[in-house]
Formats: sequence, C-alpha cells, structure tokens
Amino acid sequence: MNPIDIFKALSNETRLQILIWLKEPEVYFGTQKSADCKDVGVCVSLFHQRLQLTQSTVSEYLAILQRAGLVTATRIGKWTYYKRNEEMLQKVARYLGHDL
Repeated sequence: MNPIDIFKALSNETRLQILIWLKEPEVYFGTQKSADCKDVGVCVSLFHQRLQLTQSTVSEYLAILQRAGLVTATRIGKWTYYKRNEEMLQKVARYLGHDL
C-alpha cells in the first residue's frame, strides 16, 4: 500500500464519489443487462452517463483509483467493469486509525 497514491486518488471529489457509489452500486446504477453490479462491478459507460464527463476523463479517474488499489477491474468482452477493493479499503482504514 502506497499512502501517497491513495491520498492522491482520494483528493479528487469525483473519484471519491465513484468510491461512494461503488459501495452500493445497485442503488446508484440500478441493474445492468450484461453483469451483476455487486459481483462483477459497474460498466464504465454507466459512470460516463452518471457523471456527464467525457469517457476519457472517466476512464482516467478509474485508472487512478485502480493504480492506487482502491478498485479492481474485470474485462468481459469489450466492456470493463469496476468494483471496490474492500480489502484495500480496510487496510486504508486501519492505516488512518492506527498509523497516522
């Protein structure tokens, strides 16, 4: 765990919002035709629609979260799905509560 990468990823309001949405994806995104939001993750296109940002900006935000280890990506066909990395988020919480 690199705390600097994590704090950089969390320093953007939109990226933080993405993590909040991914905590309860069915509430914020409903159901997807191609994959279960909770098990597989949320398709990039749904983030794009909800955020009203360009696809490249959304993809970059998700890549930053992934590099920090806060989300994982699953590729199914031509689509990429993202979900929270709960194990890493627990490590971050322990770090903040204990080491910081």
